[in-house]
Amino acid sequence: MNEHPESDEIPRQSRPETMDEYGIPESGDGMLPWEFVADSMSADRFYWVTTIRPDGKPHARPTWGVWVDGTFYCGGGERTRWVRNLSTNPAITVHREDAEEVVILEGTAERIDEETADTALLDRLDGAYEEKYDTPHGTPFFAVRPDKVFAWSDYPADATRWEFADG
Repeated sequence: MNEHPESDEIPRQSRPETMDEYGIPESGDGMLPWEFVADSMSADRFYWVTTIRPDGKPHARPTWGVWVDGTFYCGGGERTRWVRNLSTNPAITVHREDAEEVVILEGTAERIDEETADTALLDRLDGAYEEKYDTPHGTPFFAVRPDKVFAWSDYPADATRWEFADG
């Protein structure tokens, strides 16, 4: 499974930048493959999302989500704080629940609903939710379009960053 978000673009892979004391290797040896991201995000049941409130403060909450066609999708009710946040600022960070085998997506949430997507995609998303959570979801969904992705399973040895050309 060599999926990456809805394009043929191969993200640039490198090491995260941080303090030298953290011990992240300089060489690319041992970096994780993109499949680690896809497999982890596909298999997980719960995720944490962070959005930005209108006053600029972060808002974090757990959510459900699905990995379909190389993209992470999540959704919530129109009156929820995080969905209202996305209507004014589409910046989003998604973190899997696991704090040892980490995947963090940083990017933009694109609203997906009856007005913005074809019926086939909406059917695939509802089907994925039903298969994973025993219930269809309904719209809106949000497609997370990452600028950067961070992952590791044996920190710092395999700490890996992917950057997308337009991010």
